[in-house]
Parts: sequence; structure tokens; C-alpha cells
Amino acid sequence: MQSHSNDFNSVKKFLQTLKNIWSIAELKDKIVYTVLLLLVYRVGAHIVLPGVDPGALSQLNTKAKEGILGIFDSFAGGAFSSASIFALGIMPYISASIFMQLMSILVPQFQKLQKEGESGRKKINQWTRYLTVIVTIFQASAYVAYLKDPQVAGGAILESFSAYFWLSTTIVLTAGTMFVMWLGEKITDKGLGNGTSLIIMIGILARFPASIAAEFDSKMNRGGGGLLIFMIEIALFIAVIMGLIVLVQGVRKIAINYAKQIVGNRQVGGARQFLPIKVNSAGVMPIIFAQAIMFLPTLLTGFQSTKGLAAVLSDHGNFWYMLIYSVLVIGFTFLYTALIFNPKQIADNLKQNNGFIPGVKPGQPTADYIGAVMDRVTLPGAIFLAAVGILPGIAKNAGVTSGFSTFFGGTSLLIMVGVVLDTLQQIETHLLMRQYDGLMKGGRIQGRQTMTSPIEA
Repeated sequence: MQSHSNDFNSVKKFLQTLKNIWSIAELKDKIVYTVLLLLVYRVGAHIVLPGVDPGALSQLNTKAKEGILGIFDSFAGGAFSSASIFALGIMPYISASIFMQLMSILVPQFQKLQKEGESGRKKINQWTRYLTVIVTIFQASAYVAYLKDPQVAGGAILESFSAYFWLSTTIVLTAGTMFVMWLGEKITDKGLGNGTSLIIMIGILARFPASIAAEFDSKMNRGGGGLLIFMIEIALFIAVIMGLIVLVQGVRKIAINYAKQIVGNRQVGGARQFLPIKVNSAGVMPIIFAQAIMFLPTLLTGFQSTKGLAAVLSDHGNFWYMLIYSVLVIGFTFLYTALIFNPKQIADNLKQNNGFIPGVKPGQPTADYIGAVMDRVTLPGAIFLAAVGILPGIAKNAGVTSGFSTFFGGTSLLIMVGVVLDTLQQIETHLLMRQYDGLMKGGRIQGRQTMTSPIEA
């Protein structure tokens, strides 16, 4: 009887929280604005390119949902496999943003621009947009060559458009990517959450119902294993999600003490705080970098991945793919963490603010200690991230359908978990600012922070 009462109270509290969310005018407007722009994106993802017969795209729908092209298609919300005006999605913009972010870390001129504040950031954003156009034109040309392959589109291109199909498609795809980029920026500015991340997440989620339905049908067919196997797969899927939440939110706290000081008639300092070091400081970036490198042979061959190295690196169930991918993810995790995390700078800041780690001398010994802790924390995080990256391949080899296997880990699931946590954190912040109860009973939700910033403008 007591358990039924607790369940009723939990449901009542949840409904009250939803009511509180909707009663905050600013938060309600942000949610509505975000949903409307995401709806525009989803409508555009179903508009087929001019000159393409939608009824003759069955071969493209099949081929573009296999291997690494299936991952690319999931990022585009199925637009790639349906020859949509948003077929390239937001990926060219992400590629350009990653490149510009690396430049701002490695090149002194870009570092100087970043330190100039808002004006420098505007210049970097402008250059990112220019680079996005160049990347999109290159990828659009490869996509046109892919569509013209008789074994892919199979006569889907209309004769009346064949003469200028390359020019019109390149222009439309470039304009489509720039429009999606604009939608993402508008959501970030006036909506709820990071627009680019939300667009990717919605694209990934769009394929989830069809993928899980296909998996259910596969298991219920003769020889598929039946309902029990399907339920075991769902249980493992939920376990992977829980593991990813631990990966995203896990931190190692280093105790920091601040020396007491007398300022005027007041005593300041003496407080004990903690320096949080994330288990996965690099976020989703190592997986994105690794996939970008693995995708290069496929891109350079015009999205053809049936021969040679492109065939090996496009099959996420291949042993060599998983081995190379794991090594790349672990290597990029340490590299990216080293680029964004500077123990020497942290040690200098602590010294300037009279902070110290108990039992460790200030200055270089503090930097060495923080660096050693960072390395010890990063190693298991990198291994776990690599394991997450190859889980789709393992699931595929274990008999899971190709579509549903991509949700068992990899970039898709990691982005979904991170974006959901980040969005919930923003909603909880609005609730707490209005003195309402938060979404979680046991404390505030930790956002993904470092995972969002790399793909922001």
C-alpha cells in the first residue's frame, strides 16, 4: 500500500514539474521556438532534390543505410538515403568548426583572435561559414557522383535534368546545409540548448522507431530468436545508456584548500573546494575525429565503399575497422585532452589565488600532480570511449540488425545522451531560478559542457 502511495506522489510531482515548466513564460517560449525550428528541419529532410524521382530511390535507401554511410545517414536524419535537399545535413559545418577549433588551439594567430573577445569570435565564426561552403561543395560533388552511379540511384535522375544536374544539386545542397546551419544558430541564440547538437540528435532519433520496429520483426521471424532475445537486447541497450551517463558525468575531485588572509577587518579564504576532473574531458570529439578519418577513403571514392581500404573502413563490423578505430579513439582522447587541459596553467592560477593541494607543494609539483591524476583518469575513460565506439560493430556481429546496431553505442548514442543531459540541465536551471523544485530529487543534473563546445559556432 505504501509503495502505491509513493508511486502516486512521484507521478503527481512529475506532473507538477511539467506544469511549472509551462508556467515560466520565457522557458515556454524557448521550448516552442526550438520545436518549431526542429519541425522545419524535419520537413526539409523529406523534400527530394530537383530532378530526382522519389519512386526510384529504393537502391539508394538500401545502400546508404549500410556501414559507415548508415552512420552518416543517421546524422542527417535519413536525408542522405532519401536524396533530400538536406542530404549533407549539418556535417560540413561540424567539420569546418572542428578544423577552426583546432586552428585556434594550434596556431598563435587564431589564439590571438580568440583573446580579442566578441570581435575575434565573430571573425572566427565568419571564417567557419566560408570554410563550410567549401567543404559542402566538395561533399556535394561527391554525392552527385554517387547518385549518378547506376548501381546506386538506378535511373532516379530524370533525363530532363541530367545536363545540369551537377550544378543544380551542388547549389541546392550547399544552400540546404547553410540553412540548417542557420537553424542551429537560431536555436542556440533564442531557443533551448545547443542548436547544432539538437539538430543532430533529432536526426538520429528520427530513425530510432523504424530501427527498433525492424529489429522486433527480425527477432519475431522464424529463427530470429523470439521475444526473449529482443527483450535481452533492450535490457543491454538500457545498460549501455546508463554506462554512457556515468561516462559523461563521471568526475574525479581533487581537494583544494585556500589559505586564510586578512583583508581590512575581514578574514577571507580558508575554504575547501574541489577541482573536478572529468573521466571524459574530451567529450565526443575523439569519436568524431576517428570517424572523420575512417570516412575519408569513402568520401574520396565518391561515397563508393565496395573495394579496397574504403570497404574495410566502411564496415563497422569488420575486425580491422574496430581495431583501427579503437586505437584512433584512444590516441585522439589523450591528444585532445592535452590540447584543452593545461595543468601548468591551473597550478599557476591556484598559486595566484593562494590555493594549494594538501600535501603537494605549489608550482610545478602541483602541475605534475594534476597531470598525473589527469592521465590516470583519462586512460580508463579513453578505453571506455573506444569500447562505446565499437559497440555497434559488436552488436551487428551478434545478430542485431544493421539499423538498430548503430544505437548500441558510437557517436549516435553518445550525442543523444549528452544532448539530453545538457537540455535537462538548462530546464532545471530555469526552474531553480524561479525557486521551483528541480527535475532531479538527488541533486542538479550535470551538463556535458566539453561535449557541446566543440560543435558550437
